[in-house]
Amino acid sequence: MNRIFIIEDDINILYGLRDIFSSNDYDVEISDSNEELDDLINNIKKFKPDVIILDIVLPKLDGAEIIKNIKSDELINSAEIFIFTDLSDEDGRSRSVGLGANYYFMKNEFDIYTFSNKVMRVMSRNKDEFEDSDNLEDAEDIVMD
Repeated sequence: MNRIFIIEDDINILYGLRDIFSSNDYDVEISDSNEELDDLINNIKKFKPDVIILDIVLPKLDGAEIIKNIKSDELINSAEIFIFTDLSDEDGRSRSVGLGANYYFMKNEFDIYTFSNKVMRVMSRNKDEFEDSDNLEDAEDIVMD
C-alpha cells in the first residue's frame, strides 16, 4: 500500500485530500501544521510515507524548513515531496525545488480532485521513469500530460 503524509493548514483541503486518497486504498496520515517542527518530523518518521504533500505557506511552520528537515533525515529523505500551495512566485517555486521538492502545483490551477489524480498517477508509475529527471520541469511534463 502506498503511504501519503499530508501537511496542510486549510482543513477543507486537508480532509478532502485525506478522504480522496483513503477511498482509493492509500494509507494516509495528516497534519494541520499546528505542532512543533520536531513533533511533525517525528510523526513523519513514524509513518514512513512514500509521498509527502506539503503546503509551503503555513501559519506556524516554515515549509522550507520542513523540506530541509525531511531531506536531511535518512529515514524519510526518499519520500517524494509534492508542493500544493497558493504561493505563486517563481522564487518560491525555485527555492522549493532547490531544497528537494519533487513537484510543485498551484492551488489556483487545480482542484483537489485533479491534484489527487495527478499524485496517484505519479505514484502508480514505475519510479524508473523519474530517475533520469532531476529537475521539476521534466517531472512536471510527465505528470501534466
